[in-house]
Amino acid sequence: MVNRLPRTVRLEIQRQLEQAGLESARWESRVLVETVLELSGGQPFPETPLTPAQLERLETMTARRCAHEPLQYLCGTWEFFGLPFAVGLGVLIPRQDTETLVETVLELRRETSSTRLLDLCSGSGCIPAAISAHLSGVTGDCVELSPQALPYLRRNLSRLAPDLQVVAGDVCSPPPELLQKQYDVITSNPPYLTAEDMTHLQPEVTHEPEQALFGGGDGLAFYRTLTPLWKPCLAEGGWLVYEAGMGQAESVLQILEENGFVRCRIVPDLAGIPRVILGAAAKKSWK
Repeated sequence: MVNRLPRTVRLEIQRQLEQAGLESARWESRVLVETVLELSGGQPFPETPLTPAQLERLETMTARRCAHEPLQYLCGTWEFFGLPFAVGLGVLIPRQDTETLVETVLELRRETSSTRLLDLCSGSGCIPAAISAHLSGVTGDCVELSPQALPYLRRNLSRLAPDLQVVAGDVCSPPPELLQKQYDVITSNPPYLTAEDMTHLQPEVTHEPEQALFGGGDGLAFYRTLTPLWKPCLAEGGWLVYEAGMGQAESVLQILEENGFVRCRIVPDLAGIPRVILGAAAKKSWK
C-alpha cells in the first residue's frame, strides 16, 4: 500500500479480503481501518493520509486476516453486551449467542439488591462482567484454568467488574475452600463441541483454544460433571444457568432435572435456537 487516504486503503483491503474468500469483506475492511485509526464504529474516516506506521500495521493485519486469523484477535478488543472486552490468542471470543445467558440472569435478579455470582469457565469474563455492569451489588468469583486466558480475564474484570474475584483453577477439581461458599447464581458457558464438531471447525475457530471448545465425545461432559459438583454451592432458591450448543438443550435440561433442580426451562437465542438452560435449587416451600 502507498500513502493514501483511509477510504482508499479500505477499498484495497476489501479486495484482498474478497480474494481470500471472506464473506464480510466490506464490513471487515472498515473494522480494520477503524481499529488502526482508533475510531468508534461508524465514525467518518478523516481526510488525512494514513501514516507509514499505520499502513504497515494495516498490511500486517490484512495478511493475517487473509490467513483466516479471527478478526477479533486482530482488533484486540471485541464488544459484548455493549461493553469492550480485551481478547487475543488463547481466549474464547465472546459471541452474541451468549448474550441470551446474560439477559436471562438479569431477568432473574432484576428486583434484587445484591447477587452472589459464580462464573465457571470464565474465559474473557464477558458473562460475569456484563451481569455486573447491569445489576447492582454483584460480588463473587470467576474460575478459569487456562494460563493464556487468565490475563484477559483479570484485565477485563479489573476494568469492568472490580468486585468479582479471579480464581485460577479447574472447575472440575476446584479448591476445597471455593466449594464451601454460597452463591445466588452460578453461570457457565462450558466447552460443548462434540468430537464430530471438532473435525469440522471453520478456519477461524481453529485459532481459538481447543480447551475452551471440546466438551467430550457428545459435548456434554462438563454439564454432567459441573451440575452435581457445584449444586451444593447454590443458596436455597439459587439458579444454575448454562449455555449449550445447537441440539443439546434437552439433554442438558435432563441433566439438571436428574440432579434435583426444579423450575427448569430452556430459553432460545435471537435466532430461535434453544440456547440457555436453567434450573433452581429447590426451596423447602417449593414442591
